[in-house]
Amino acid sequence: MMNIAKKINSTYIEKTKILIAAFDQTAVERDKRGGTAKKERDLIRESGLLALIIPTEFGGYGENWKTIFRITREFARVDGSIAHIFGYHFLCLVSTQLFGSQRQKEFLYKETAEKNLFWGNAYNPHDGRLMIKQADEAWLLQGEKSFCSGATDSDRLLISAKNVESNQTVLAVIPTGRKGVAAKGDWDGFGQRQTDSGTVRFQDVQLKETEILKHHLQYPDSVFPTIRTHIAQMILVHVLLGMAEGALEEAKHYTKHSSRAWPTSDAAEAAHDPYTVRQYGDLYVQLNASAALAEKAVDALQAAWEKEWSLTEQERGECSIAIATAKVMTARTALEVTNRIFDVMGAKSVSAKYRFDRYWRNIRTLTLHDPIEYKLRDIGDFVLNDQLPEITPYS
Repeated sequence: MMNIAKKINSTYIEKTKILIAAFDQTAVERDKRGGTAKKERDLIRESGLLALIIPTEFGGYGENWKTIFRITREFARVDGSIAHIFGYHFLCLVSTQLFGSQRQKEFLYKETAEKNLFWGNAYNPHDGRLMIKQADEAWLLQGEKSFCSGATDSDRLLISAKNVESNQTVLAVIPTGRKGVAAKGDWDGFGQRQTDSGTVRFQDVQLKETEILKHHLQYPDSVFPTIRTHIAQMILVHVLLGMAEGALEEAKHYTKHSSRAWPTSDAAEAAHDPYTVRQYGDLYVQLNASAALAEKAVDALQAAWEKEWSLTEQERGECSIAIATAKVMTARTALEVTNRIFDVMGAKSVSAKYRFDRYWRNIRTLTLHDPIEYKLRDIGDFVLNDQLPEITPYS
């Protein structure tokens, strides 16, 4: 068994390296162009990595969240958009395990592994415009969803919709290519430009009863399904961390090969300017602190995942605090790094040909996903009053 595991590990690690090299070659041009990263998405499909989290008995690699987040972080070093939709694929995919039946889980896992299916998102809990109603013996979806990251060019779509009659939230999975489903292509954010995080329209889309994972999102028996929130937060933490690491690496190369020493620095090269050296040291410390907190949070999430239906509210809440702590530190550090790299590169680094600003734009976009002030509130209430965070789509 150990030999098999090692073989699988070496295989997908090598595939990851190949993908990163391919993404890196076109990252700058694609950031400028925006739109759908069709070629890059197909490369991921062909790699088989979309089955990483799927258990081996269903045709997958049987990997854990540590592996998923590590690869997401590595992708983010060169391409934040690709890392984002890669991570969200797994978020949507495992929602079948969290909310669906055993039969639904087995079918969708096997299908995804066999066909290399890419999952997209139409879940946004803040957007209640998508409605579901019963018509004769079928269900119909009508309306729109915004911030549908990865929906364009996906094969399966995770959907949340309001039941017209009960006003309950329904969770379902459908083929993205079903009649009546249309991605509007209206994502125009200045960052994460190839996440396709725009609007999806549903025009009288038929929904089968077997495609409904949950008729109402309530958790009377277990808090286990609510760790979907934690998975989403950890994806974003690793995208932010990877992008910040990638930005510092690019800045390092530029400083050593293109920057010029300031006339009064008494340094022969920019890389030996004491103020520049100090800033690299400071940013490195912040990144390593963020990475350490992220690692601690991943351990907490993996432990919660393995508890499954026996997970307690206390354990779930402590995991939430670990993740919130990592999120706050990483968001602050990522913004700091991607702002200050220009101080250590110099005036010519703002040339549009480099598009170094893409790191800050991407990170600024993602750090607005949910305010860290509310993370700090939850952390403070836990530290001071032993109060667990409220269970929400963000905590």
